Amino acid sequence: MQIYPNQFSQDITKALRPCYLVFGDEPQQKFDVIEQIRAKAKANGFEERTVLVAETGFNWNQLIEATQSMSLFSSQQFIELELPTGKPGTEGSKILQEVAASLNPDILLLVHGPKIGKDVQRGKWFKVLDDLGASVLCYPLEGKQLNAWLNQQLNAHQLSVSASGAKMIADFCEGNMLAAKQEIDKLALLYPHQSISDEQIEKAMVDQSRFNVFQLVDVMLSGDSTRCIKMLYRLESEGLEPNIIIWALIREWEQLWKLKLAQQSGAPIQWQKFGIWRNRQGFYQSALNRLSVAQLEDIQKALTQSDHAFKQNVIARPYVEMCHLCMMFMGMDLREIPLLQA
Repeated sequence: MQIYPNQFSQDITKALRPCYLVFGDEPQQKFDVIEQIRAKAKANGFEERTVLVAETGFNWNQLIEATQSMSLFSSQQFIELELPTGKPGTEGSKILQEVAASLNPDILLLVHGPKIGKDVQRGKWFKVLDDLGASVLCYPLEGKQLNAWLNQQLNAHQLSVSASGAKMIADFCEGNMLAAKQEIDKLALLYPHQSISDEQIEKAMVDQSRFNVFQLVDVMLSGDSTRCIKMLYRLESEGLEPNIIIWALIREWEQLWKLKLAQQSGAPIQWQKFGIWRNRQGFYQSALNRLSVAQLEDIQKALTQSDHAFKQNVIARPYVEMCHLCMMFMGMDLREIPLLQA
């Protein structure tokens, strides 16, 4: 069964399941979940721990041997198997199904790895282990979910902050939950069991928000100009190559153009036909609602000019131009404002 990361603590306090599947690209949540499993395992007598990494050339017989080996020190075996690609392959899938069939109360299996897709979750090995134990998928949190997680962390340290203080922490560490956890731990050391003012938060914290180009694109499509500019500023400070953003903007324009043509046909948009999943459909719909065909044509011209200029290395301030292009995606008429080129 699937358990959300924020509900995992409640589940594991009730009982230790035979196996756990922990996957995702959010390190802080993964670390928390795995540490809870390790602590619970140790408390339940699983003193011996075997760690295996299924890299290229991995001998899957090692996993079978680990489940069958007996120790002089402990009869209970805790086996951690890391899948660096998130997929065990044909042989690994077969072995994992065999292991699942032979699991007993003296064996605890933890399989973990990076973000996985629905194809992996539909795999026989995943379903068999999920039915026996639990799966936890750890993805970056945003909005209300991020605020709920932050409040949970603050409450755990018996800290109290205002609504604006909580927002300040979220803004400082957005996109980097590991940094958020570290900052809250620091606040707990500086102001133990206290009500912390906004001024104290601002003084103690360092801006550690981290974004990537995919998050930038979603915010741009949604039309949030303030957040988009902040992301561009952070990406510039992190040294992200402007060409990567140009590539992303061109890709998104092509997608929007196809969607706009489909929209004009009068028939409902078949989102899956365009490879757009439910969690991103709202972003594209927002952009389609505010951008006309003429505006999309203007964006295409601006992107073509910028792409050529970047390749010729004649841009004086690349991220100023990036901001200009993103604002055009938000429906702002910037045709009379020249782009800054050397």
